[in-house]
This record gives sequence, C-alpha cells and structure tokens, in this order.
Amino acid sequence: MKKTIASPKAPAAVGPYSQAIEFNGTLYISGQLPADPVTGELPAGIEAQTRRSLDNLGYILEEAGLGFDDVVKTTVLLADISDFGAMNAVYAEYFKGDKPARICYQVAALPKGAMVEIDAVAGK
Repeated sequence: MKKTIASPKAPAAVGPYSQAIEFNGTLYISGQLPADPVTGELPAGIEAQTRRSLDNLGYILEEAGLGFDDVVKTTVLLADISDFGAMNAVYAEYFKGDKPARICYQVAALPKGAMVEIDAVAGK
C-alpha cells in the first residue's frame, strides 16, 4: 500500500513530488534541502545547512512515526566535496548506534544554491 507522508514542520516540496512516500512499511524521503520551513531561507555555512537538512528530514520521520534509528540508507549530495568532513561531523550527531548505509558525492549544483541535500530510506 502506498501512502503520502507530509510534515507541516518541514518545507513543502519545491516541485511535483512528495516529501515522502511510505510503501509496504518502507519510508522513502525525498532530498531535503536546508531551507527554513517558514521563510524558505538557507542558513550560511555547511554545518548549519547540514543541520537544517537533517532537522527537516527528522520532521518527516516523526510524521511517519519513525526516528533516525529507523533510517537504513541515506544519500548526501554536496555542492563541494571539500565540505565532506564538516558535513560528516554534523551528520554523526544525528546518527548514533548502528549507522545507515550511505553514499555521498559532489554534484554540479543544488536547487536554491544549497550546499547540501540529504534523502533517506527508513523502516521498522
């Protein structure tokens, strides 16, 4: 069964997609930009942007009745791979215990000039 998940605490989708889809007990969360849910503004710096992206992802997990411990896979997109270390330090604050599988790579550009975007797959 397919179900759309949307958190009012996270920014609305900026295109024709859902914040997340739950399908047969697995939650697929779209890439979360570091946008403030109210103003749409992006904070300055990779640490603040990583934190905001993960906070937004957390709101969607919460809406689905899940948490960061339920995440099994993430993808991290960076505008500059030299930000890897700083992003990783913040990322580690959110994922404790068993870490999810992950891929991280540099892309040519991200929407809204973001420095980072993070998606996730989660389930119980």
